[in-house]
Amino acid sequence: MRLIRIYQNIPLQENSSVRLDAKAAHHLINVLRIKADAPLIVFNGQGGEFTAVVQVVARKNVSIKIENFINVTRESLFKIHLLQSLVRSEKMDFIMQKACELGVSAITPVITEFCNVKLTADMLEKKHQHWQNILINACEQCERNQLPILHPATKFADVLRLAQEKEKFILHPDNHNSAQKQTFLAATYQPSNGCTILIGPEGGFSKEEVTLAQKNNFKTLSLGPRILRTETAALTAVAILQARYGDLVSGHAPQQSSYT
Repeated sequence: MRLIRIYQNIPLQENSSVRLDAKAAHHLINVLRIKADAPLIVFNGQGGEFTAVVQVVARKNVSIKIENFINVTRESLFKIHLLQSLVRSEKMDFIMQKACELGVSAITPVITEFCNVKLTADMLEKKHQHWQNILINACEQCERNQLPILHPATKFADVLRLAQEKEKFILHPDNHNSAQKQTFLAATYQPSNGCTILIGPEGGFSKEEVTLAQKNNFKTLSLGPRILRTETAALTAVAILQARYGDLVSGHAPQQSSYT
């Protein structure tokens, strides 16, 4: 049986005792029915993980004894920065969870012209914490030891300027008249260590947004002749990249070659 994994945003060290935060304690007590002396794994996102054992289970509190540090990483060497347009709550949650499982290194929610989600600054702040919790839960499940970086929701024009990666792509199916038209699988690029991919909302990108992205060195790619839902497009693109350049299938490091 696989050991329970718990994330704690605190310093961790061998041979020390810590009291888990309220969220983790509630989950262990009320969902998993944890008992004293139960083994588990704890990590703090700083790399590696620790074996631990439950010491005390009280009404609302759980204390654990940290034992040994395990220097293991499950991060892909191919760094994918997912720029995902804001979509409806359940779809955005799904994308966050599965993108984390597939190994993306960073996610930025993007406010686009046709996105049908209108959120105030306060609502966006609450959403950010909600998405952060989804990423934590996903890391606990998929055995990642480092959380993907979650950037604040950013307006489309601003995110184009902030994207620092050398290889940048915008997925846009309606690019028949584009000189850069190319399908994702047929693309001949050879990224050395990562890239940025920009995914549109349910209504797609506007022509002005596509033009602006191209002016900011985003290359236009599609995922074939069919129109995919935004959540399908995002996860398909990440899976293709991880299979070709990351560790999704082969488990080896990405090719160290220059862009062509």
